[in-house]
Amino acid sequence: MEQTSSNAAEMPFLDHLEELRWRIIWSLAALVVGVVAAFFVVFRFNLLTWMQGPVLPYLHGHRLVYTHPGDGFSILMQTSIIVGVVLALPVILYQVYAFLSPALYRHEKRVVMPVIFGAVALFVAGAALAWYFVLPMTLKFLSHLGDESFDQMITVSEYFGFVTSMVLAMGVVFELPIAILILSAFGLVTPKFLAKFRRHAILGSYIAAAIITPGDLFVTSIALMVPLYMLYELSIILSYVVHRKRMKKQAAEAAAEAAEGSGLSA
Repeated sequence: MEQTSSNAAEMPFLDHLEELRWRIIWSLAALVVGVVAAFFVVFRFNLLTWMQGPVLPYLHGHRLVYTHPGDGFSILMQTSIIVGVVLALPVILYQVYAFLSPALYRHEKRVVMPVIFGAVALFVAGAALAWYFVLPMTLKFLSHLGDESFDQMITVSEYFGFVTSMVLAMGVVFELPIAILILSAFGLVTPKFLAKFRRHAILGSYIAAAIITPGDLFVTSIALMVPLYMLYELSIILSYVVHRKRMKKQAAEAAAEAAEGSGLSA
């Protein structure tokens, strides 16, 4: 199978290094611009106050506190960096794709962009599920657990660290179908192999849910386990589609080799 015409003449090694250098420069420039823009958005629209919304009902009229003079600025910078990375991610992914595209076949190029968009969509879905569903339920359970025995004085750094780790963890966990898709494309896993471990996947989904939502091992964990296990089922479907295409391709190549061999023997 022929690659695209852009691969007709191989690029010298030094030219590859030069192109890689410029791709990295453009990615870093996009990251800097994204962080600066995110800093303006976070500061101008008081995004930190909005992010405190889920915990405010459990502070009994109080606000989050900080114990170090630099905590406020530190949280502002950390939030700006995270938002900046999200803003710069499309440019960074494009630069990676542009650098690798000359080595890809046409059918591979048609797959890359949907996979990238799918990965971004799954990450956003996982982060949204954590923010709008998992975080409120977890805060409610943990707050009521010690409400009668202790006075809550939650610090800014602890709260934002807790929220950030939970949202990012959910986003990463939701990338499971993409990881299975890639492994299936390389022939490392098959749908039959994945279906064999369905029971293990149920247990693994529950353990992952319990880790992401500390404290409540029943209501919240079981509620989160359901979408996590559905991701595993989605992974089996994607693996089946990829595996079927690989089998068809191998069968066509085998038939072509057999026809070529019979032609030469004749």
